[in-house]
Amino acid sequence: MSKDQLLGMFILLVAIGVIGVYGWLIYYNTTLALSIVATIAVVGVMGIVAWIGWTMATTPAPAPIEALEDDLEKKNTDEKKE
Repeated sequence: MSKDQLLGMFILLVAIGVIGVYGWLIYYNTTLALSIVATIAVVGVMGIVAWIGWTMATTPAPAPIEALEDDLEKKNTDEKKE
């Protein structure tokens, strides 16, 4: 078995285990099970929102349109000279 196949088997077994635990929790303690799912959902969505915010905060701003137009005009005049 390759390394990828072993990792896939591990993921499969973990997923089946989580399904079993969740099913047991729903049957014996519905409030806890739903609280866990709600917490995971909120943390997941807020994690994505935080990642978007971090990306926006750390990405440099694009050049203004005027600067791009000036560069294009210079390129066009340089090509006409040649």
